Amino acid sequence: MTARAPSPVSTNELLDYRLSLRLGPIHARQRLGIEREYESRVFGQDHHSFHLENWTSAPRLIRVGLRLCGLLNRARDNSRDIQVVEHRVHLPDLPEAFEGYRILHLSDLHVDMDELNLKTVINIIGELDYHLCVLTGDYRKLTWGPIEPALHGMERLRQAIHGTPMAVLGNHDSIRMLPPLEDMGYQMLLNENAEIERDGASIYVAGVDDAHFFKAHNLQKAGDDIPSGAISLLLSHTPEIWREAGHAGYDLFLCGHTHGGQICLPGGIPVTLDSSCPRSLGRGYWRFNGMQGYTSPGCGTSVLNVRLNCPPEIIIHTLTRGPR
Repeated sequence: MTARAPSPVSTNELLDYRLSLRLGPIHARQRLGIEREYESRVFGQDHHSFHLENWTSAPRLIRVGLRLCGLLNRARDNSRDIQVVEHRVHLPDLPEAFEGYRILHLSDLHVDMDELNLKTVINIIGELDYHLCVLTGDYRKLTWGPIEPALHGMERLRQAIHGTPMAVLGNHDSIRMLPPLEDMGYQMLLNENAEIERDGASIYVAGVDDAHFFKAHNLQKAGDDIPSGAISLLLSHTPEIWREAGHAGYDLFLCGHTHGGQICLPGGIPVTLDSSCPRSLGRGYWRFNGMQGYTSPGCGTSVLNVRLNCPPEIIIHTLTRGPR
């Protein structure tokens, strides 16, 4: 008689076991290990990635500074004034079946940060016309602590999204959120890709795990089996892997993380982007090596629910073979 393999019994063991089956043992151990070691620290493993929200004095200092300038109420109102941005993406080799294909792009929702902001997002997307929704990470307010409030917000959001949304994790998102998010119906892409078929034609959407704090991304694994010459989109939480992605041959790179600066000087000049990339990649449309990119300033806020000279955005990317 063959002995039965031991089954995991504790909650942590069950989670580790499920993540190992889903991601493979190496990716699962890497992400969980880094998360448990660094989740409550201000600085990441490379001492360049930075979690301002883990500095406990930061919200109070920002609030006091804005109040002294008489800008606190205005900044809070700005954070809830979400703009819908229409963006055309010109792809000359786009299959005819995907002409006019509309992609709803949500990023940096931080759903447990501000209830009114989440309600606004849900109300807005309920009125929008799109074929696919993609989410580029940061669903949780903090980088540590309970995940249940964020999961509750993501479940409410899921009910407002039609079709199957595709998503990646950000530096705020615990890998422990992966199983429940998938159970809700989010198609999570963690160094993976998915084929979208329409009228006999296909495009591919790849997604990578967080490249900012956890450094758990793997572009080779994400895109190795995408057919040569196929139209391919990459979802990444951060723009920081723009160079790798551009040389890998992706057609469109969608990301977030920077919040566009969130608190900016007049003219939209960011004080900081918390990202190791050129400032030209910090917000909106950009190009590199034939690849087009769009960095969302996000729908939500981090540290404090305020914005100045940097409105939150929900973006609709329309794919076309015609001009932008």
